Amino acid sequence: MRVSNNRPEIATHRLRKFSHTMNTIHRFLVLSSVAATAAFFAGCASEGVKNPSGVPVTQMNPDEQGFVAGTGVESQDLVTVTDKMARSILSTPAIASATTPPRIIIDPVENATRFPIDKSLFSDRIRIMLNSKATGRVVFLARDRMKVLEHERELKQSGQVTSSYDPNPVAFKGADFVLTGKLGGLTTQTSAGTSDYILYSFQLIDARTSEIVWEDSAEIKKQGLEDAAYR
Repeated sequence: MRVSNNRPEIATHRLRKFSHTMNTIHRFLVLSSVAATAAFFAGCASEGVKNPSGVPVTQMNPDEQGFVAGTGVESQDLVTVTDKMARSILSTPAIASATTPPRIIIDPVENATRFPIDKSLFSDRIRIMLNSKATGRVVFLARDRMKVLEHERELKQSGQVTSSYDPNPVAFKGADFVLTGKLGGLTTQTSAGTSDYILYSFQLIDARTSEIVWEDSAEIKKQGLEDAAYR
């Protein structure tokens, strides 16, 4: 009886064919799982679009009064007041007639109202308006960043970082004017509702003589049936 010499080759061929079949099945299962997962999330996304939960958000301009409103300081008040103050500062002779751009530092605004608002928004927006709309007319000094600036100067003086100028002299500029402001308010509350009056006052003070070279204000009064919570 003759024994075939090609049995090892047949076995190897069958093994390769079996391995190929298993790999094909594995790839099919993986692709099916990925497709099912994608379909699941796509279905969730489409359902989320078709059936949004909660109340939709309405986008508005900052100078508009929204349907969620109270008697306190709101965005439209901030825009109105700071626009007026920026225009008024530029028209004052101390700024309009200056031969070189005056240097200004900002003193924190005082909030004497009953509303716990971020008072720096007022001075920040006035500064931004003047820097963006009246470039070269005034220069603001970043005194609120003194620690960072002093640290940078120390690094340059010690040679730890490079410098394009001599770091040894005092390079920080002094201020010509100080811009400051105050928010004051009066509140009346009865069973009929709430009434709030707010006075927004700002001053530009000569840093050398302490003279008030400019001052302006804005008044806003509101009444409502219900009070609002401000954060």
